[in-house]
Amino acid sequence: MNRPYIICHMVTSLDGKVTGNFLFTPECESATEIYYEINRKLRCNGFICGRVTMEGSFTGGYYPDLSEFEPVYHNMDFMPDDMSGFYAVAFDPKGILGWKSNKIIDPDGDPGYDGAQIIEVLTEQADKRYLGYLESIQIPYIFAGKDEIDVDSALFKLKNIIGCEALLLEGGSILNGSFQRADAIDELSLVVAPIVADGQDKPLFMNSTISNYELTKSENINGNLILNYKKKQS
Repeated sequence: MNRPYIICHMVTSLDGKVTGNFLFTPECESATEIYYEINRKLRCNGFICGRVTMEGSFTGGYYPDLSEFEPVYHNMDFMPDDMSGFYAVAFDPKGILGWKSNKIIDPDGDPGYDGAQIIEVLTEQADKRYLGYLESIQIPYIFAGKDEIDVDSALFKLKNIIGCEALLLEGGSILNGSFQRADAIDELSLVVAPIVADGQDKPLFMNSTISNYELTKSENINGNLILNYKKKQS
């Protein structure tokens, strides 16, 4: 397989939603704790999140003053000499995320996230000054697509340039859907909380297509259903 093995690891509601206020209710606390416990145990090269998820979890809406940085007039991938081997991969098509460090600084020191080296996956739409900003703080970036991120191209580079053998896909809904449509999810690791979400909350996969998985594990922990599926081979 000429890409990393992808495990989609998510907390879901009973009706299959993955974003919304239900995640912050007392009824969902134990599901979230189990999710993080599993995250620490899954031995991967890092995790993948979309722009919105990264912003909500790590950058808090910060954005640099790009006028301070020299533009980079090429579409070549940038790889610093020192690569940690544990990565936070941000699918950020237009280069919107503002980082203050080239590594994730988790306030709780969670080993599933803290110290992960950030990698930006961009399209050619990213501001040339944003590339200069990333290089100034030694954040590696790769290009994968002109207007929208090409999942196959991104994953090929993550394996063959960076060396990722396995990665966690941790949302959100739009990013999960793009991986699902690309047939690039090998395994599902779901923690189903005993709660129904609001109607406007987002599903596990946005704009999904039909694909088949086999249940390989199920467990009930404190009323939360732990499910593991692997892609069914045709």
